[in-house]
Amino acid sequence: MKNELFLALTQLAAERNLPQSIVVSAVKEAIASAYRKDPAAKGQDVLVEVDSETGDVIVKTILNVREKDEIEDPLSEISLEEAKKINKDLRVGDFIETGFMEYNPGRIAAQTAKQVVLQKLREAERDLVFGKFADKKGQVIAGTIQRIDSRNIFVDIGRANALMPPSEQTSYEKYRVGQQLKFYVTEVQRTARGPEIIVSRTHPELLRKLFESEVPEISAGVVEIKALSREAGARSKVAVSSENEDVDAVGACVGLRGIRIQNVVNELLGEKIDVVDWNEDPKVLITNSLSPATVSNVSINPDDSSATVTVPKKQLSLAIGKEGQNARLAAKLTLWKIDVQAEEEVEIEEPTKVNETVSKNTDTNVVEETTPKQSSEAVQTIEEVFDETILEEPQQAETTAQNSVDEEAELMALEKEIQELEQKEEAEIKEKKQKEDILDFSSEDIWNLDGVDSKDKSDETIRFAEDIESLNTFGNNNRNSKKSDKRKKNKR
Repeated sequence: MKNELFLALTQLAAERNLPQSIVVSAVKEAIASAYRKDPAAKGQDVLVEVDSETGDVIVKTILNVREKDEIEDPLSEISLEEAKKINKDLRVGDFIETGFMEYNPGRIAAQTAKQVVLQKLREAERDLVFGKFADKKGQVIAGTIQRIDSRNIFVDIGRANALMPPSEQTSYEKYRVGQQLKFYVTEVQRTARGPEIIVSRTHPELLRKLFESEVPEISAGVVEIKALSREAGARSKVAVSSENEDVDAVGACVGLRGIRIQNVVNELLGEKIDVVDWNEDPKVLITNSLSPATVSNVSINPDDSSATVTVPKKQLSLAIGKEGQNARLAAKLTLWKIDVQAEEEVEIEEPTKVNETVSKNTDTNVVEETTPKQSSEAVQTIEEVFDETILEEPQQAETTAQNSVDEEAELMALEKEIQELEQKEEAEIKEKKQKEDILDFSSEDIWNLDGVDSKDKSDETIRFAEDIESLNTFGNNNRNSKKSDKRKKNKR
């Protein structure tokens, strides 16, 4: 029986994938809880020892040493003063062995021990899982989708199941059972049902960790990810820089023929990624963040962290992006409020502002009250203006006459050009007609003596001298046949 118990403990530890020491301690506690209910214990505490070599089980009755004020159960506890009478070296927390009990478990004791063992093993498994994944918070782990609920997705990550709630899922990805993906661990916590592990596919740090795993320069610290903005499943922007001038930060992230960034894109199921250069100058950074659009000018306002960006009209839709996605990601990346405008719109706004200021000035001049002196001065200025207008009228008439002469000369020149073009067209048409009238001796239709279409009777066309002889014989035969027919008719 002793060896069988030891073998059973070893097998149980292997099945549960637990250390043997944990299983043995769980069995000790289970046997002790079963023997505490035995009347032979007389209410005393029970201590169980199992020999790891032989498998012998020893059951002892003990008294725990406590302070006199802390004693609750006098049958299982003893004061420190009374304990020192037995042994002067005893302290609070020690125990005194009072006797031994025969190891003869019954049916009820075995059932109780079984329940306690299962409970202790579950607790040990939960503690191991929590200890294993508590350090994985903020890291990327690989998992397989095990079950898809109406809202939640359960992922198998090894010895535990992780939960991916709807807030950590993206609508751009379609999940299926058995799909293997990489997840970002956002939270690990204890619950009544064991450790709960929350994973995510939308967290921005997932993109950072994937770049660290694919780009050795980032993990080595040569290239640094300064900032990133992400709309999970759709598009992301990453700003990188390098302190080493000989290292191209963007080229290191993209890789040879884009193989490094392609691995990241495949892991994110086709999410588009833009890698740009980081710069401390906000204007340069905003210009880079709006790529692939080209930027004409950037004006910034440091007071409210806003920037106005002008782009060519053809690049406006590209700079803003689908539903404003490109501009929105650039604003998150740079932490600046970005207003994108076309160059033509800015040019139109400037003269309108000038006209408004002019009109305001004229209105204010009209509204102001005039004094007698001002009125007399105004009359003088009006007379001067009237004289100037009288002098300017003949000058304007002369300029209008010159303009009309210039317009007539332009019209005459246009009419001459049109006549020359018409004459050229008529000459070309005549040349074409003359060329059509000239016979082309290289064509086969000219040599068709009987007027038969060469396409319909290709055998009768003349190609060589022998064909002419055959046609002559064929014509003589036709004439002879016609004469014979006439003779027959006359005889009749």
